Amino acid sequence: MWQALWKQLQQLPPSLTEAQGDLSALRARLCQTAAAGPGRGTPKHPLGGRKPQHQGGCARGHGAIPGRAQRSSPRAASGLPQALIFSSSQPDGTRVPMEIVLMEKVGSGCYNIIQLLDWFELPDSFVLVLERPEAWQDLLQFLLEQEFLCKMARWLFVQVLEAVRHCTACGVLHRDIKPENLLVDPESGDLKLIDFGCGTFLQERAYTRFAGTHAYSPPEWICLGCYHGHAATVWSLGVLLYVMVCGTLPFEDDHAIVLGQLFFWQQVSPECQHLIRCCLAKNPADRPELEEILRHPWVQGRRF
Repeated sequence: MWQALWKQLQQLPPSLTEAQGDLSALRARLCQTAAAGPGRGTPKHPLGGRKPQHQGGCARGHGAIPGRAQRSSPRAASGLPQALIFSSSQPDGTRVPMEIVLMEKVGSGCYNIIQLLDWFELPDSFVLVLERPEAWQDLLQFLLEQEFLCKMARWLFVQVLEAVRHCTACGVLHRDIKPENLLVDPESGDLKLIDFGCGTFLQERAYTRFAGTHAYSPPEWICLGCYHGHAATVWSLGVLLYVMVCGTLPFEDDHAIVLGQLFFWQQVSPECQHLIRCCLAKNPADRPELEEILRHPWVQGRRF
């Protein structure tokens, strides 16, 4: 039964307006199936769940590239139930996973963020029905095919900045910005940020719990066990940009992250190197604000 429902979800039309008309009937069938008890099989991700497991990554019930639907388990890797919180979109006081609340908060006003069309609650999980851009691939796969980016790097990075700026304006901290969580249209270079499973509400005080991918964690987390949202985001943007232009991570382990020595193995412009070094400043106070990054000469296409 699950396989048939999964195929139906796969076949939803790609446009948001067309998809809305089919969701009511599908919701009824999902609820009916859940009431009859769990099936023998669990719906698999269209690409087989090929997302690699990263140390420190968030527990997810689906792969990196969204299909017509994704399942989000209410239990984390530790086996402890994830916190369910109140959603302002649910006047009856229904509690839902943080991921759903965050996606609702950022759900309008930014093309560069994946859209949540609907969600369903099942006995053991939540199903998220997402926008599915056709023929797109995650940035990791794109990088593996290209080795590293030259001309497209600036356009892709600017779109990431726009997505992060929108999240910030909505009071959302994504906490897992990396190539696997960025969808790219290989033809146009359009980009969308996905997977808010590690996200939380943005706050001014320091965070004392880490969520995300360890290779993108800032040195203050490794040394002090805490970090501020804005500074940690800028650090992850620096790591991302280095990966985009060099095709590899800038630091191999915790010691290298804390040491902070950068080497550029590809031909990278002085302006791009300067921006990466600024974002990867060891002192969080020395890292630029998001608006400063948007005004940086490399982002603006200018030379020093």
